Amino acid sequence: IAATQPSTNWHLKENAREHHTSKFSSKELIVRRGQAFTITFNGTERPEQNLIFIAETGPKPSKVTKTLATFDISSTASKEGWSAVLQSTTSNSVSISISSPHNAVIGRYRLSVQSGSSSPARLGTFVLLFNPWSSGDDVFLPNKAECEEYVLEEFGIIFAGNKNHISSFGWNFGQFQGDILDICLSIMDRSLYYRQDPVTDVSHRHDPRYLGRVLSAMINANDDQGVVLGNWSDKYEGGRNPTSWTGSGEILQSWKKSGFKPVKYGQCWVFAAVLTTVLRCLGIPTRTITNFSSAHDADANLRVDEFYDADGNHLERGADSVWNFHVWNESWFTRHDLGPSYSGWQVLDATPQEQSGGIYQCGPASRHAIKEGEVDLDYDGAFVFAEVNADCMYWNYDSATGKKNLIFSKSTEIGVSISTKAVGRDDRVDVTSDYKYQEGSAKEREVFKKARKKLGLEDKFDPTAPKVEEIEQKPDISGKFKVAGSLEVGKDLNLLLVLENLQSEAKTVNVNMTAWSTLYTRRRVNQIWKDSISVTLAPKEEKQFPIKIKYPEYQQQLTTDKTIQVTALCHVEDGIQVLVKRNITLDNPGIDIQVLGEAKVNKEVLVEVAFTNPIDTEVKDCVLQVEGSDLLQGILELRIPPLKANETSSTKFKLIPSEAGPKHLLVNFSCDKFADIKTFKMVNVIN
Repeated sequence: IAATQPSTNWHLKENAREHHTSKFSSKELIVRRGQAFTITFNGTERPEQNLIFIAETGPKPSKVTKTLATFDISSTASKEGWSAVLQSTTSNSVSISISSPHNAVIGRYRLSVQSGSSSPARLGTFVLLFNPWSSGDDVFLPNKAECEEYVLEEFGIIFAGNKNHISSFGWNFGQFQGDILDICLSIMDRSLYYRQDPVTDVSHRHDPRYLGRVLSAMINANDDQGVVLGNWSDKYEGGRNPTSWTGSGEILQSWKKSGFKPVKYGQCWVFAAVLTTVLRCLGIPTRTITNFSSAHDADANLRVDEFYDADGNHLERGADSVWNFHVWNESWFTRHDLGPSYSGWQVLDATPQEQSGGIYQCGPASRHAIKEGEVDLDYDGAFVFAEVNADCMYWNYDSATGKKNLIFSKSTEIGVSISTKAVGRDDRVDVTSDYKYQEGSAKEREVFKKARKKLGLEDKFDPTAPKVEEIEQKPDISGKFKVAGSLEVGKDLNLLLVLENLQSEAKTVNVNMTAWSTLYTRRRVNQIWKDSISVTLAPKEEKQFPIKIKYPEYQQQLTTDKTIQVTALCHVEDGIQVLVKRNITLDNPGIDIQVLGEAKVNKEVLVEVAFTNPIDTEVKDCVLQVEGSDLLQGILELRIPPLKANETSSTKFKLIPSEAGPKHLLVNFSCDKFADIKTFKMVNVIN
């Protein structure tokens, strides 16, 4: 007869060190699958005799669904199933090494032990995660430095701006902080898949491909009351402006605290960053990817159509769009369903753009399949292929007659400077060549044709397809916008419109120009400026026309994305129209962080943040937000008095670092004239 409830020593420190889970701050054992962990317990008489262990997870554990395992003591660890190996015994306690299979279902397990014919005694619970350090695991990542970055690193850099002007900001993934792991487990238990069939859902949780897809649906609020509600309207009442977040922790905590109501509001980088946190927390190597000039091809024809009126205004017509940038995820795992060459980095996208299988989820799409134009492979290859490869068609649209004329088409516009953070450094790495062959090369066009063919777009009669003669017409002039001077919020915007006559006879050109503030998705919000000029260009002549948009003209109209689209539609007499456009992203003024003294574990250290008001009017409603994993608990919010023109504010606060190593402090400063000025600083904490 079993004695009283056994007391269990989970050897939390030693097991965590072995399993790369030391960063979790949990009182519960957290281990990785396919690797042994040791426990000691007492309260069983004659312990080495016929002990049977029971590990179970999910609502209705069973051997068939691999959510229940019973195993007795064996002499060596099993390669296939669960096993227990006796380590040592004393008169009243026993130490056991328990191993789980490489393909075990992940999640929270209940562990019991049975001695002889007595009823099972509960030893407690533990959490089992994916194991990228183990060669048998589907998420095995051979490079240790990459495991450190893509699973254990809590700080990330997200790239934004536009292709001419790439900017970046820090993000606190915080996957090991507080109860984030518990929140991640509850995300899985709130998915539509789980609600419809909990037993089957849990049994699929051994598969990173399955979980990646489920979580890409759960991070957005569409369909399933998921974590973050998207908003691309420039009106964010009742929630937070998406540019104001600095980390995932606050978002995941808010979701839980509100009784699992979607957090307001997110845009693409927020969805991608939160998905990174969840997947890294569960042990799937994951990173964020930024694609510049990213296509949203709504009608799946690998073409994006943009429409302009006679004044050069970009029209909201059709569902296609091109975003200045778009952020998604890559996760690393094996594709047993597609074959070895498609394993490795897989694209997942939690931003709700198009439905897949009836709900807003996207991926995993094998990055290798995208590069090779294998758009028919699971999942959502055609959508991801279009994001980096679609051809652009620019049309002049007359709303009175409903007529449209092709101005020009471009096959090299979409998918440039695809970027991610470097491993172990705060730098940008360009991964464009992993998504496509050299732009404009024969191979790249060949892959594009192959993708069109697989989608049945080759032979289909397309009434909107431009006639050959429309495409072949060569324009008489060329034009471009050049930036003259700095691109900074608070300063005047100076541009040059450069027009060149390509012909050997003079040309008269009427130019209609507009500037609109936009969102990063290029959705127009407010008109800032318009003008028209008429010019005559001598044969082969190039002329420059300066454009100045003063700060007071744009200040009220600017969105927090700080983006402006300038267009010039050039009507050439007796020639075809030429569209000149440029998307401009303005930089915020800088902000400075100084750590005053040495940062030591559990010792106070002072930090000073300085901001200088660069404009000639007072700024008010100033707020400073600070966060950083292992540097401070939660988020520090400081109110700062108004700043007169050109005045500098200096704010000091204390940190008490809780762990040694390179840590990142993230700062976000806002006031009535400048939104979300972000910066970060690496703080090297010593013991």
